[in-house]
Amino acid sequence: MWSYIIVLFLGSVVAEYKYETKWFKVPLDHFGYQRNETFNIKYLVNDDNWDRGGGPIFFYTGNEGQIELFAQHTGFMWEIAPQYRAKVVFAEHRYYGASMPFGNKSLDNEHIGYLTSAQALADYADLVDFLQGDSNRPSYPVIAFGGSYGGMLAAYFRIKYPHLVAGAIAASAPIHMYPGMVPCEVFHRIVTSSFRIANDKCVENIRKSWTVLRTFLGTQNNSEWLQKNWNLCDPVKSPSDINKLMEFLQSMYETLAMVNYPFSSDFLMPLPAQPVRSVCQYLNQTLTGQKLIEGIGKVVETFTNYNGKSKCVDYKKGDDYGNLDAEGWGYQACTEMIMPMCTTGKQDMFEPSPWNFTQYAEDCHKKYNVYPRENAARIEYGGERLRAASNIVFSNGLLDPWAGGGILNSISNTLTAVVLIDTAHHLDLMPSNPLDPATVRMARDIHKQNIDKWIREFREYNKSKP
Repeated sequence: MWSYIIVLFLGSVVAEYKYETKWFKVPLDHFGYQRNETFNIKYLVNDDNWDRGGGPIFFYTGNEGQIELFAQHTGFMWEIAPQYRAKVVFAEHRYYGASMPFGNKSLDNEHIGYLTSAQALADYADLVDFLQGDSNRPSYPVIAFGGSYGGMLAAYFRIKYPHLVAGAIAASAPIHMYPGMVPCEVFHRIVTSSFRIANDKCVENIRKSWTVLRTFLGTQNNSEWLQKNWNLCDPVKSPSDINKLMEFLQSMYETLAMVNYPFSSDFLMPLPAQPVRSVCQYLNQTLTGQKLIEGIGKVVETFTNYNGKSKCVDYKKGDDYGNLDAEGWGYQACTEMIMPMCTTGKQDMFEPSPWNFTQYAEDCHKKYNVYPRENAARIEYGGERLRAASNIVFSNGLLDPWAGGGILNSISNTLTAVVLIDTAHHLDLMPSNPLDPATVRMARDIHKQNIDKWIREFREYNKSKP
């Protein structure tokens, strides 16, 4: 059955993506032989433009969410597929979307243990082998694409399975965000920088708002006022409620910086063009007391209800992934994907919060009954020791907080960095837009030059073999 994704930009339809939804059987455990269960992962495929005689396979390594969301927002793959006569495949990551090994019990603690990046990459390896016809002599060059965690997986796919993947475009992939590799405050320093570019007063107001809000909420009547004026689903009654509200606000600022695109977008939630600049209009002069709280309230309204469809602000639900159904990520962050983050209140606009791995580990054990392995991902995938790898392009926008853990300098002739000074989270993989900065258009040209090279190398190698 064919399905369609219609992408809207600037109020008009500019792209229509057609795909067929398919399912592929994978082992529950690729690395042991005592459990023989299998389950199906979802993948989306379009081969309308494909040259079955040897055209490439463009393979998106799905990340922490339902795969349709990434198919909708990775227009670069769709747009260049006709030029390369490529098959387009978007593979869903196990334990996300509909690719659940144990149905609606998959995320229970007794079933979630097979959620790892290595298991997901092995799923993708089996799927690619299937798409190649289970052949010892594959006919089709495979190019991996991915953004964010998906970008990490695209790079790791090439590193772990170079015989299956000819090259990888790894956009906004924070593969250096692991313990001891970058300062823990780097993420929030970039968030703050994105807001400072919009307006210095905006940063000053946000930095002092934490104390103002905590003082304001010390009075019960003020709690009722805040619930009404911020349209909160629940009142802020207890110290625990106050902390949850502060966590929500911090996550809001982080997300606004991450998706600070030059056009309106609904990637995570509906937001206006240049959302950081848009919200900073409410904080662009010195504000104090209740006026400051009213200004922050307008930021919250823009973030939660830009399309006017939200009934109230559910500040208690934790990290707001918006359209991204990423519930399983908490487990991955408590096992292998350890990315230390801290705030100082000086180099950033947040309340001071040091990184405490011991406390972090205990919180993980309390929630999932597991302890994180601090160096697992660095050891598994190489950390800084990537020189043995090849054919990967790492692209990062310097407005993106995740760029703090990205590759910003080329490592070799075949491990190259593309730095976009004026863009946010993997904008270069998104559908082209008239408002794209020149750096994005240049990055896409560089991607195509590398794809050309990888396909040519694959074909030359195949021709050289009897």
